[in-house]
Parts: sequence; C-alpha cells; structure tokens
Amino acid sequence: MAGYQGIYMQRFQNYLQRSGEHKVIQKLIDTVLRPQITKMAEGKTGFGVLGVGSGGGEMDVYLISILQSVLQSVPISVEVVEPSTDLTQNFKDLVSKTSSLRDISFNWNTVTCADYETQIKTKQDVKFDLIHMIQMLYYVDDPKATLKFFHSLLKENGKLLIIHEAASSGWEILWKTFKKDLCTNTLSDYLSAGDIRVQLDALGLRYEELVVKNTLDITDCFTEGNKDGQMLLDFMTDREDFHASFSAEVRSSMLELLKNECSTTTDGRVLFNCSLSALLVHA
Repeated sequence: MAGYQGIYMQRFQNYLQRSGEHKVIQKLIDTVLRPQITKMAEGKTGFGVLGVGSGGGEMDVYLISILQSVLQSVPISVEVVEPSTDLTQNFKDLVSKTSSLRDISFNWNTVTCADYETQIKTKQDVKFDLIHMIQMLYYVDDPKATLKFFHSLLKENGKLLIIHEAASSGWEILWKTFKKDLCTNTLSDYLSAGDIRVQLDALGLRYEELVVKNTLDITDCFTEGNKDGQMLLDFMTDREDFHASFSAEVRSSMLELLKNECSTTTDGRVLFNCSLSALLVHA
C-alpha cells in the first residue's frame, strides 16, 4: 500500500475509473453488509469502525453513510489505517467536504498494517464492531496471521468485511501464471479470495461470500504505442514500463494470456475479468 504514491496513484485512479470498481464494491457493501447492520447495532451506545488499508476513503465514506442511515442516533467512531500519505490526504479532504461526516470521530494512522498491529498490541480492550479490508491483503507478509489478529479485535456480534479479487478472475490467472516475473516488485506473492477462504477455513472462522462479476475493457493494451493501453499494462503488472520490464518472449506470452485466458472478446472488444468477492466474517 505504501507504493500508492505519485505516478502509481495516477495509474490506480485510472484503473478505478475505467473498471467501475467502486460501483461494484458499493454493490457488495449494500448486498452483504446492509442487512447485518441493524442486528450488529442492537443494544449499542456507540459503533466503532476500523478501516485497514482505506486508500482514498471513497468506499469508507460510502460505508459510513449506510451506517448513519441505519444507526441514526448511535454515535459512530472511525479508525483509519493507510500508509500512503497521498491517499490519506485524499481521505481527509473528502471528509472535510462531506457535511454528513461532521459528527463522526476520525482517528488517522498513516502506517502499515504491520506497524498498526504492533501499536495496538500495547493497548488494552481495543475492539471494533466492524472492521473492513478492501483490496489490501496482497500487501501483508502473513495473511493468515493478519486475519487472525484483526478478527480478535471484533466485539461480540462484530463483523470483518473483506473485499478482494475473486477466485479464478483474470487477476489470479495472470499473477499466478507469471508469479516469478510479477511477484518481484511491490508484491512478493499473490492471493485471491479463494486463497483467503483457505486461510479462514484453517482458522475455523465462520463467513459468507458473495461474488459480483465485473469486466475491464483492455482492448487498447493490444495496440502498440497506445498510451491508455500502456498505462493499464503498467498498472496490471505493477511496473513503471511494461514493455521495458520484460523480455519480448514474456511480454508476448502475457499479452496472449490476457487476451485468451483472462478475458472474453465481445464485438471486437477484449473484456478482462476483474470480478470481486465479498467475505463477511463473523466474530
């Protein structure tokens, strides 16, 4: 997550816009979380939320708006963990512009997930009603240990919401097929929602899952010299320059895989499978 600065953040925002990923995440939050909130809030005099890897805060604000509409008179406090200074500032700016958030208590932690874990272990009785991890478990060294720790911070009837790239998506096919070429930069490994399910099962945790299909038009990636396609390829492979980062053989193999295994072709457009999964883990 600390890599989300400067040009990488521009590529990230470009991907979000082109893929419509935030709308998909909103749908997952609506479908998975909203029915649970009233039950979670029973008897509460306050409701604590922890966002782990909150990014620019757009999804946090959407989630908080749902909490406010359901909880109404129950005070809400929000703890934010996000190592990127650029994205944290974006979140703070968003809060300052949103009048409905004026009564919300925010506590900002511009640190990595691991550093936050170290800090919180020195405190007593820090518990939350809702913890969410949206597209962030790629960036931890030990997903199983991370899941176990944050699950331990849930209050009674609390929930841990994980939103992640779905199993068998184009992302999983690309990154697992070319693991030795791709997992050498920001990520040392790749995991999908399927891998997270394995860890949750190993921990004996109860959860529900919902998958929402989504696609990204990557047709431009196959036109040499196309700037939009270049930006997408740089983001999808986590490289400063896709064409300069890999041999001609690897580039050709990646593009072939992206077109034929990770995507479908409709009316001449190549649509990359970027479906998402929501895992709602119970306390």
